[in-house]
Amino acid sequence: MTALTERDRHFLQEAIALSRRSREHGHHPFAAMVVDAHGEVVSVAMNASGSDRTAHAEINALRAASMKFSPQQLAGATLYTSAEPCAMCAGGAYWTGIGRVVYALAEESLLELTGSDPENPTLSLPCRELFARGQRAIEVIGPAMEDEAREPHLGFWKR
Repeated sequence: MTALTERDRHFLQEAIALSRRSREHGHHPFAAMVVDAHGEVVSVAMNASGSDRTAHAEINALRAASMKFSPQQLAGATLYTSAEPCAMCAGGAYWTGIGRVVYALAEESLLELTGSDPENPTLSLPCRELFARGQRAIEVIGPAMEDEAREPHLGFWKR
């Protein structure tokens, strides 16, 4: 596995901080951002699935980025996310052309926190497995910084 760079660490910390804000705003504690190859933030999003079950933070960030940039341009971009992308969000990353995904909290670790909460019915499909079925490679780094990423979830889910 490729090592986490200082840039990766910085943007993961930003995503985790934003996941706290998502919770403070009454949403699920998830956040994501797309950063281009030059380190410029292209889009930032929090979870908004309370009103739209498909409005996961990753989908929101990917949608905003793909409205501005082509898949060829996004090939050099990274999706930073506070938790491992679910199957839907991993599919979104694939279809937008993102070249890298860096995530903090593993889906398996998230499941330990959410249990059987109906607000987060887990699809036990690691994003690496989904990407492995595609026709192009996506670099994946994670889990990383799980202790920090776990904190916004503590006490949130009904187990």
